[in-house]
Amino acid sequence: MSEVQPSVSYSFTMRLYIKNKPGMLAKILSKIADHKADPGAVDVVEVEGEYKIRDLTVSARDEEHSKAIVKAVKAIDGVKVRNVSDRVFLLHLGGKIRIENKVPVDTRDSLSMAYTPGVGRVCEAIAKDKEKVYSLTIKENSVAVVSDGSAVLGLGDIGPEAAMPVMEGKAMLFKEFADVDAYPICLQTQEVDEIVNAVKWMSPGFGGINLEDIGAPRCFEIEEKLKEELDIPVFHDDQHGTAVVALAATINALKVVGKDLSDLRVVIVGVGAAGVAITKILLEAGAKEILCCDRSGIINRDKLDELNSSKQWVAENTNPENLSGSLLDATEDADLLIGVSGPGTVPLEAIEQMADDPIVFALANPVPEIMPEEIQGIARIIATGRSDYPNQINNVLAFPGLFRGALDARATDINEEMKLAAAHAIAECIDHEGLSEEYIVPSVFNKEVVRKVSEEVKNAAYDSGVAQRSQP
Repeated sequence: MSEVQPSVSYSFTMRLYIKNKPGMLAKILSKIADHKADPGAVDVVEVEGEYKIRDLTVSARDEEHSKAIVKAVKAIDGVKVRNVSDRVFLLHLGGKIRIENKVPVDTRDSLSMAYTPGVGRVCEAIAKDKEKVYSLTIKENSVAVVSDGSAVLGLGDIGPEAAMPVMEGKAMLFKEFADVDAYPICLQTQEVDEIVNAVKWMSPGFGGINLEDIGAPRCFEIEEKLKEELDIPVFHDDQHGTAVVALAATINALKVVGKDLSDLRVVIVGVGAAGVAITKILLEAGAKEILCCDRSGIINRDKLDELNSSKQWVAENTNPENLSGSLLDATEDADLLIGVSGPGTVPLEAIEQMADDPIVFALANPVPEIMPEEIQGIARIIATGRSDYPNQINNVLAFPGLFRGALDARATDINEEMKLAAAHAIAECIDHEGLSEEYIVPSVFNKEVVRKVSEEVKNAAYDSGVAQRSQP
């Protein structure tokens, strides 16, 4: 098995007091090389007596690797490690987002217009015509990012407080990529009706609701009830955002290997929120043979009464030959495997027995179902959810543009037509000549992605009849 490469997500900075004599820095860098870590910036802070003080940044594989590197450096004669700072934790100090005023309140006149008494006239105008809340408040550009902390990344049920850094990060991405004002809302409840009511009660201040990191099958019920109750779009990103980008990646991967979606055997590992949504969008896009696997193996129609409602839907709409068996049975001669389960759940043998030119999307985060290093040279195309490997299937390719388009159209829903439009728009951000095994999805920093996705989503909103704003 190949070793996982160092990552900036496990980078740290050591403040080192180093004896001021030739060759000392080389000794330190040699120790770091011995541990197969990745040294970064080396900055001289100052010279103090016989010591030169340096800040040295290093990327490691994980926390244990970081500790081993620090221990090795400490053991060098003439080197003192005075402080070790985890760069990820430093970035999060005090939170990652804040609210800023759009207009200054620095005179009596500005205070009187922005607040009382002037604001009263604006309130009265909205009371007479509630539609004016869109033009006279932040509602038209605001999204609530709502979580109960029950399914955070690959970490599981860690609670609403621990979910806050992720929700803050999501709000950052909304603002950075689509100029949408998003707010992290972490709820101290996992009761379906309580979550529905909480979101319903806060909805007057928002133009859209982004549900995030809520466990299955409750997330399906919460989304369904909110869609019935609200007249603004409700979107569960773990389901639909992942599905949209997975479809975009599939569209382009199939161009590279020269296969057609309708001819594939697709295996989906994990039947939670993302797995079910990916299944639905692939069926919408034309897939015929999909086998979904949970911990018990291939989901089929033999024992429907033992399955929850979402898995019953999967059983009734996939696996046309009603096959049974293990994951290894499912992957035999499969063309595409999509993992949305957990770390290390896919054995090497499963990939080795796939069809020619196998495509593997191992999307569990932060540790994939199988590490790319293990299947290099076996899988033709490999994608993960991580930013430190090629082909990152990242929801940030979808949700900013999806919401930008939905908000611009003042849509009441984000429907299947809008999701399919988003997937094709993402795929088309790479022209055919530019496609390769390591480039099937555009960079999240490609500014064309949000522009194209928002435009196509907005057009689909108008075409499907869910847009409330008059078409220009």
